[in-house]
Amino acid sequence: MNVFRYGSAGLGLHLWGSRVGRLSYSSNAKETVGTELNPSRIKHLQYKHEKEKRQRDRLAAIKAKGEYANEDEEKTSKWLEKEKITYNILTKPGEKKDTSSPLPPAYSPLYVEACWYDWWENQGFFQPEYNNHIPHAVNKTFSLCIPPPNVTGSLHLGHALTVAIEDSLARWRRMKGHKVLWVPGCDHAGIATQAVVEKRLLREKGLQRKDMSREEFLTEVWRWKEQKGDEIYHQLKKLGASLDWKRVCFTMDKKFSTAVTEAFVRLYEAGLIYRGERLVNWSCALTSAISDIEVNKVCLLGKTLLNVPGYEEKITFGTMTHFAYPLDGEEGEIIVATTRLETMLGDVAIVVHPDDSRYTSLHGKHACHPFTGRMLPILTDTLVNPHLGTGAVKCTPAHDAVDFEISEHHGLPRLSVIHEDGTMTGLCGEWLQGVKRFLARERVLEALKQKGLYRGTYDHAMALPLCSRTGDVVEPLLKSQWFLRCDEMAKRAVEAVESGNLEFIPHFHRKTWNTWLSSISDWCISRQLWWGHQIPAYQISITGSYKEEMQNDSEGIWVCARNEDDAKALASKKLQIPQDQITLTQDPDVLDTWFSSGLFPFAMLGWPEQTPDLQHFYPNSLLETGSDLIFFWVARMVMLGQELTGKLPFSKVFLHSLVRDAHGRKMSKSLGNVIDPLDVISGASLQTLHAKLQEGNLDPKELKIAMEGQKQDFPKGIPECGTDALRFALCSYHCQGDDINMDINQVLSARHFCNKIWNAVKFTLSTLGENFEPLPLIEISPVSAIDRWICSRLYGTALDCSQGFENYDFHAVTTAIHNFWLHSFCDVYLESIKTKLKEGSTYEMQQIRQILYHCVYQALALLAPFMPYLCEELWQRLPCLHNNDLYPSICVVPYPVPSDLAHWNFCNEEAQFQLVKETVRVVRSLRAQYQLTKAKPNVHIHCSSEQQKTILESFSGPLQALCRAGSLSISDSVDQRLGGCAVGIVSDTCHVYLQIQGLVDIHKEKNKLHDQTEKVKSQLEKTLAKTRLQDYEVRVPEHIREETANKISALKNELVQIQQVVEDLDNMLKQK
Repeated sequence: MNVFRYGSAGLGLHLWGSRVGRLSYSSNAKETVGTELNPSRIKHLQYKHEKEKRQRDRLAAIKAKGEYANEDEEKTSKWLEKEKITYNILTKPGEKKDTSSPLPPAYSPLYVEACWYDWWENQGFFQPEYNNHIPHAVNKTFSLCIPPPNVTGSLHLGHALTVAIEDSLARWRRMKGHKVLWVPGCDHAGIATQAVVEKRLLREKGLQRKDMSREEFLTEVWRWKEQKGDEIYHQLKKLGASLDWKRVCFTMDKKFSTAVTEAFVRLYEAGLIYRGERLVNWSCALTSAISDIEVNKVCLLGKTLLNVPGYEEKITFGTMTHFAYPLDGEEGEIIVATTRLETMLGDVAIVVHPDDSRYTSLHGKHACHPFTGRMLPILTDTLVNPHLGTGAVKCTPAHDAVDFEISEHHGLPRLSVIHEDGTMTGLCGEWLQGVKRFLARERVLEALKQKGLYRGTYDHAMALPLCSRTGDVVEPLLKSQWFLRCDEMAKRAVEAVESGNLEFIPHFHRKTWNTWLSSISDWCISRQLWWGHQIPAYQISITGSYKEEMQNDSEGIWVCARNEDDAKALASKKLQIPQDQITLTQDPDVLDTWFSSGLFPFAMLGWPEQTPDLQHFYPNSLLETGSDLIFFWVARMVMLGQELTGKLPFSKVFLHSLVRDAHGRKMSKSLGNVIDPLDVISGASLQTLHAKLQEGNLDPKELKIAMEGQKQDFPKGIPECGTDALRFALCSYHCQGDDINMDINQVLSARHFCNKIWNAVKFTLSTLGENFEPLPLIEISPVSAIDRWICSRLYGTALDCSQGFENYDFHAVTTAIHNFWLHSFCDVYLESIKTKLKEGSTYEMQQIRQILYHCVYQALALLAPFMPYLCEELWQRLPCLHNNDLYPSICVVPYPVPSDLAHWNFCNEEAQFQLVKETVRVVRSLRAQYQLTKAKPNVHIHCSSEQQKTILESFSGPLQALCRAGSLSISDSVDQRLGGCAVGIVSDTCHVYLQIQGLVDIHKEKNKLHDQTEKVKSQLEKTLAKTRLQDYEVRVPEHIREETANKISALKNELVQIQQVVEDLDNMLKQK
């Protein structure tokens, strides 16, 4: 017998839905179901696999709580529960908070955040119309929309980052005098909302959707929305978001629904929307088409068992099955390979490349389908890649995107062998009809073996598409749907960026934008749901004498209109048939949620009506959102905005980084690392965190893992940090590049920063006294070096903030503000002036008070966009600089700009103070070495440089205070009579002598140092011992090895320092 065995195992890597032997690409990028992976893609997946392995190693080290790391370097937060102080003065909602009582002894978020938001909202500060009331208003607008969160859920830290960034921008622009409109909104979230309501109905009433009419079900959805829909708005208010709540927008509101219908009809009339039979991403669990944003690609490098909804046993993926088709009319066979064996029942042809000489003799011949008897023509097509696998491709047009395209080239039939519910159709025969697709796969395999046609199964790397909502494997199905042509709109979107009319921040997103839009295909906008915007398309049915003329059109004739009356009139005109002989049936499908979301920038302003808001605030000034939405939301807004309004919806797009947990893991309910911002604001015990998990929909196994994850990350729960601390911490990360590894310790640190500011302002208020009257800023001319230095630092901070905001560099802004408050104002200036406030002249004290006041006033204003509650609470207690009627809140005072502080720019003092800082550092280092925590030793400074001597003398008072010196002397020569001093080197020309004799017991200190030496040596030996373990370089993760090496270096340095102190003490004994 002459047997043809063409091809080999075919271990090329490709996506689900593609087959060995041809180059696969999607004819519809929006609904792509599979793409052949080239060698570079294989390397990428292998790199990703190695990266995931490193991540698992790191997480294992975290779980083991540092088996090789130091015990004293645990990641667990160490915090003490702070006293919660409440605001107890009776204040009606919307009334101003009473600030006449003294400030509490310590910062408490619960006290500070009370009442302010209701008052802000009641006063109208968040509405653009308030701009007419402020003296420094400018003729500029700033408008943006909040990325509308899904009505189903609650906000997470990713949303909190969005709010923190957008609110800081809105508040900054408002303080700069711009007319600001920031519109709140919520998305109806078709799939997610319907799934939540269906689960609730089943749990509470034992009803399924199919047990109800569409109207009854939608009534239940609206009832649920009214009950739960305001939770997100409550969270947004709790986060301090300065949104204009009078313009709140929900995507299913009547006005917005009108805009959606108008958009669809206009696009249809322009020839951009059409109905066609195409392959779509289909979720069998949802019985609906889904968008790419709802498809997760899971990379498999070989055979993998996965759980699939609706199946008791795990299903095998990541394999390639080879089988033979017998040739018709002659002996021989042709071997094909597939990852989806069940689809072979829908094969209608076998395709090879025309230039593949191995198959030349088979061109035009047929193979016989072993189960259906169908004759399969052997065709040629250039889409086939002859270098992959066997080079012969089984063609299933109804279940594969490339096969669909091949069928268009050759006029092949399209046989659907999988139902919408994931069972096999009647075309497969009685032995498979009604069988679930993956069970059918096993039956087909056994049948092939029985017929002797099975040729082997091999490991095969692939990317498996899963429905993000259900975890079900996405099935490519052939459906008649509504599509939106995107090619021309995409070209204009690319041109907008290339011309500079649309700017991306960071700029590296431009490449991704151009690459994706350059290969875009038509967008399937139909969804088989009940909740959403029902498609305004009507199928025509004819009655009477005209009925026979329509019988040959299986798809029927459709019209699209704004309402049914318009649709009937259009149908009558189109068919030249009286309206009374026309019956219309509206398409039961709804539009993809992203379609309505894509209209948000202009629909929220009243489009299609030419409202005042649309005229004043469109295009929006900015679109700010997460980088993961660049295609699914940003691109669609740009395309639809240009097409429907003739304008770009915004001129700038700022895409922030994604938020992960402290270990770099993606936030996931199943890992227990999803954090509710309100838990960070108000605090939550571990028991509370567990209870929230138990209220969710996790299965018992996932619940156990998630609770264990919470226990490891938050063993004592989450501390109360407050809104201001959370906002400031989120904005302090670099959000223009890599993902953000969010650590609660960072937020806790920001809360401590709040307390520092609180105490600084309390000190300032007590220093100013009751009768203090501030002078205008322009009249303040600092005289002393330290006053000039702090004023110059304030100028520099304002400059950094201005530049940072303009460049959307929030890390730079928060760093500048943090450094000024903490390191300049609190740690240096306040400590430096305390002596002057006690002993200085009246003029000096008056000068200090004016500078204190303006530093606090301006620094609070700089901070206000990030910490609105704290700044309002403290600002309201400052003596009035402006007319309170003109500036009733810090929300609307002018934001400090460098030009207003230019007369405080003292570069020389700032440069000179670097020498002071270094001198203080050296003195404090000596104090620490000799454990002089409370004593005030005399300090002698020798400067052989006259310039350095002059600088230190000009700062002598602050220098003495910061060094905590009993006395301070600065000279250009060394006093030979000095004895019992520890010496520190500031520079080659500046040495510090700290007089410690008589302040320390030398013998006692030497004994302490001996004990300390032994302890450090012991720690060093233990740490070194870990590095000598067998296979240390292999077993221990790289970051743990790096931490260990750093500790070894630190311990060795500590030994050197201890030895230096011992030698100094020995010299003192000799001098005695």
